[in-house]
Amino acid sequence: MTLERFLSKAVSSWMNEEGPDSEIVLSTRIRLARNSKHHKFPTVFSEEEAAEISSEFKQTMESIDEPLELFQMKDLQGLQKRVLVEKHLISPNLAENATESAVWLSEEENISIMVNEEDHLRIQCLYPGLQLKEALEKANKLDDAIEEKFDYAFDEQFGYLTTCPTNVGTGLRASVMMHLPGLMMTKQMNKIIPAIGQFGLVARGIYGEGSEALGNIFQISNQITLGKSEEDIVEDLLRVVHQIIAQEKAARETLIQTSGVQLEDRVFRSYGVLRFSRIIESKEAAKCLSDVRLGIDIGYIKDVPRSILNELMILTQPGFLQQYAGGFLRPFERDLRRASLIRERLEMDDTQLKGGTDL
Repeated sequence: MTLERFLSKAVSSWMNEEGPDSEIVLSTRIRLARNSKHHKFPTVFSEEEAAEISSEFKQTMESIDEPLELFQMKDLQGLQKRVLVEKHLISPNLAENATESAVWLSEEENISIMVNEEDHLRIQCLYPGLQLKEALEKANKLDDAIEEKFDYAFDEQFGYLTTCPTNVGTGLRASVMMHLPGLMMTKQMNKIIPAIGQFGLVARGIYGEGSEALGNIFQISNQITLGKSEEDIVEDLLRVVHQIIAQEKAARETLIQTSGVQLEDRVFRSYGVLRFSRIIESKEAAKCLSDVRLGIDIGYIKDVPRSILNELMILTQPGFLQQYAGGFLRPFERDLRRASLIRERLEMDDTQLKGGTDL
């Protein structure tokens, strides 16, 4: 398996599958933060210690039954790392750490283990739709297999020890990626974001902390990792997510009943922009893609499969555009290329749209 295989395909294999509540919940992620008890944490370790951790973990991975491919950050170019960030396979933080940092990836891209990021290990499992319990079960099995070979920093009172105090305890970050245009259009999201904070949860943008909610996509995740079990954290998140799903469905129904013609006009105007634009910026593309996806979900648009929107939301990001072009593009050149790619994808017939697309 080569790096090119991960870079050339906009949609990961697992993203082609329909999951529970997938019209609103795009994906589920479970991430576990872990550290070696024999080494200093990444904020203070030396380059030599980082190399030791990378080497020790390589031996661990070679001894467990989980076929993952290793890629060293120092061997990747900046554009290649940006593409992996846009696919949510690595974090922006890992992309910036060139020295002795790495990622282990599964062929389906539903498992990603980052080495020497903020913590020594970040174990990540991704599922389509709302599948928090299934993702947690998979992550725990992988975590248990690693722990048999790799000694974790663990305290009987505080649990797993991590670089950031907010991750101490379970080291668990459970999150769901949600498409919430109804709540944004009805201006309810501004009330929901502070309200979920009372339950120890937070709403962030598409790439996590500090990122923007492009295309009405929000990442809802837990903030509390200490004093609760992994199962309790997931149950709390599930309860809130189910409420948000119900509110989003109600908001969509309200929009249909009170602003049906205007909503339909908005959807088809955005569809027209995507179909015929020659120049389009990333924010406008994200807004139009969100409108069209909503139009597909509520039945206004019937001849475009939902999967093409998943692909385009990634494919139109700056890194992917330049990867597809084979080199650096200035902002205006990216806007031209983005418009061209969107037109090309929307003109494909239904049989071509099923499954991933190799660029």
